[in-house]
Amino acid sequence: MKTDDLVAMLAAEAGAADRSAPPRRYAAAMLISLLGATALMLVLLGLRADLAAVAITPRFWLKVAFPALLAIGAGQMMLRLARPGLPLGRGWLFIVAPLAALWLGAIGTLVLSPVDQWQALLLGLSWRSCPFNIAVLSAPGFLALFWAVRGMAPTRLRLTGAVIGLLAGASATTVYCLHCPEMQLPFWAIWYVAGLLIPTGLGALMGPKWLRW
Repeated sequence: MKTDDLVAMLAAEAGAADRSAPPRRYAAAMLISLLGATALMLVLLGLRADLAAVAITPRFWLKVAFPALLAIGAGQMMLRLARPGLPLGRGWLFIVAPLAALWLGAIGTLVLSPVDQWQALLLGLSWRSCPFNIAVLSAPGFLALFWAVRGMAPTRLRLTGAVIGLLAGASATTVYCLHCPEMQLPFWAIWYVAGLLIPTGLGALMGPKWLRW
């Protein structure tokens, strides 16, 4: 049997690819990410006592919008990186724009505030635990999203791993807002970002190992 005939026969027997499988994997991974982070937050940390009162303030939704936009951008990038040959698209704008806006807002807040208030604005009450809380809450999503993308065919493994980590961290940070008492932009700009960098860096480190195919 000629090689071309063998390839044609194998292709015919393989059948059509299940196009619904990747969306199902991604949806399952995101569900695990959000539900897992929420369960860990409730068990380990609990909701902030004044959540009902702060939830009607614009600043609370500004805090939630920051990681939510990062998650949208990271999710778009992850979907494209999981398929070889696709350009990154514009998902990075949802990452760069919120970060830039947050840092500009944080700098503006510090400039307009007396110097003796800077420590409270920068450190708040929970700076020691905040990044590690975010990292812990991101663990279910981190593992689930790596599982989902591993079933695809990424080629830029380190970048893909970093984006997976960022998506897991951003999803966890969104949930963490339901517990975190800090409402200062400078605090978010430092300690939320520090928390996001933990799963992002770990994803970049593990990407070449866990996503190899």
